[in-house]
Amino acid sequence: MNLNYNEVPNIISGKDLNYLSDIFTWNYGAYKKVNNSVKSVTDEEIINLFQKASNTFLNHLNTVLEILEGGNINE
Repeated sequence: MNLNYNEVPNIISGKDLNYLSDIFTWNYGAYKKVNNSVKSVTDEEIINLFQKASNTFLNHLNTVLEILEGGNINE
């Protein structure tokens, strides 16, 4: 079967899905660790760094979800 496309189809392969799953899992684990660790810290500078890290991980989680919902696949 030889398929020729003028444009890349808007699909996610099994390999892509596995990779997205790994990315989501890594970022979710890091997000949970940072949020749980911030409770035991009193230094404001470290708290701010944890909050920035938490926001970064949350943004990555949302990006993966947007891809799975059909946005940003070929971008």
